[in-house]
Formats: sequence, structure tokens, C-alpha cells
Amino acid sequence: MSPFNLFNVGIPAIIIVILAVYFLFSAMKVLPEWERAVVLRLGRVRKPLFGRGGTGLILLIPFIDRLIRVSLRTVAMDVPAQDVITKDNVSAKVNAVIFFNVIHPEKAILNVEDYLYATSQIAQTTLRSVLGQSELDELLAQRDKINQQLQRIIDEHTDPWGVKVTAVEVKHVDLPVEMQRAMARQAEAEREKRAKIIHAEGELQASEKLAQAAHVIATEPITIQLRYLQTLTEIGTEKNSTIIFPLPIDLLASFMASRTGDDRSAKG
Repeated sequence: MSPFNLFNVGIPAIIIVILAVYFLFSAMKVLPEWERAVVLRLGRVRKPLFGRGGTGLILLIPFIDRLIRVSLRTVAMDVPAQDVITKDNVSAKVNAVIFFNVIHPEKAILNVEDYLYATSQIAQTTLRSVLGQSELDELLAQRDKINQQLQRIIDEHTDPWGVKVTAVEVKHVDLPVEMQRAMARQAEAEREKRAKIIHAEGELQASEKLAQAAHVIATEPITIQLRYLQTLTEIGTEKNSTIIFPLPIDLLASFMASRTGDDRSAKG
């Protein structure tokens, strides 16, 4: 056989080998642990020829099987800021973040066109609806309750799509400048109110202690002399030029008693 004939015979074999290698590599797919495969064989969901666990190496039928990869990892999706009017007619911009993951890959492919886009849209509409039924104080003070309500409602809508919503967190509430000023004035008035209440309670406690002290002094006259001596000691320890001459209280009491007797005799 001539070299020309050998060359002509080798070309079809090379082409066949190349096509076989191409079909083999196109039929082999490798999926990591966090992904699952949805195989459509002539438009219907079927299991792959090899690798029924859904991860690792799997084999497909070229040109007949279509492989769609679905990630099972948790997705953190930002919900764009939404214009919300609360129940007490306060306008605000609120954004949030939603955490979800696919638990049924076949539902996520067959029951919805794009589960990521659909989940984002249902999160936006639910955010506006729930916050529109809440007052501003609830939105600011009961954030956990609102987050749980959002998570429950969104999860109910995404369950037919095979999507599990694990958490929803309201990130930021942007209020108008006028409302921020009003809240600042309200907080300042609240602080002044607490300060006045604390001051009044202090005055009440002080008056009660003074009443108790007056009662003790009235029942025990010697206590006023002890207090007098204590005051002299405190004044004497300070650096001042005041000169104090101690005067016995008994002498003053005798003087006052004699003065009272003279006044009564004069009137009589």
C-alpha cells in the first residue's frame, strides 16, 4: 500500500478518535460538594448516567442531556432601599438583607424562572407591606419582632420554589431631617423629665432625713450641743481668719429663759 493510501486511511481514524475524546469530555462533569445537578433529558428531569449522588464526577449523554448547576450555599442578598410610609404616616427609606439557600434544586429550576430575582422581588414587596403596617416606634424599638415577621412571610412565598429563607435583617432606617430633629427634641425633653424626677426624689429623701434628725434633736437636747461642737471642729480645720468664741448652749438657754420671764412680768 502506498504512503498516500496509508495517509488517507489514517485521517478518518484520527477524526473518530478526536470526536470520541470530545464526546467523552463533554459527557463528564465534575460538581463540587456545595452544588447539585438538575439534568434535563429531552426536556424532562432525569438522573445522570453516573454519579447519582449529585456531586463529584457524573456522566451525561451528549446533545441529549442538559446540565443545570444549583448552588446550595447560603446567599446574602441586599434588599434595595424602599420608600415606606409607616402606620403613623412617617415616610422613611428602609433597606434590609436577606439570607436564604436552595433546599430543593429541582423546584428552584422547574417552579420559577429565576429564583434569585423572584426572591429579591418578593423581599422588596414584603418589606414595604410589613413596615407600612407598623408604627415608627415599633420599627425602631422592636426590630427583632419585625425581622421575624419578614422572615416568616418571605419564607412562605419562597417555599414552593425550594428556597428556604433563614433570616431577614433590617439594616438601616433613613428618616427625614425634620423627623430626626423632632426625635432629638423628644429625647432631650425625656432626659430633662428624668432629671427633674431624680432631683425631686432627692429633695424628698433629704426632707425625710431632716425630719428624722429634728425628731431626734427634740427628744435628746444634748444632740444639738454635739452638733455645735462638730461644726466648730469643721470650721477650725479650714484655713480662714475667722475667730470663734465657743459659747455654752446652757448659758444661752438660761439667758433666753430669763428674758422670757422679764417680758411676761413687764406685760403683767
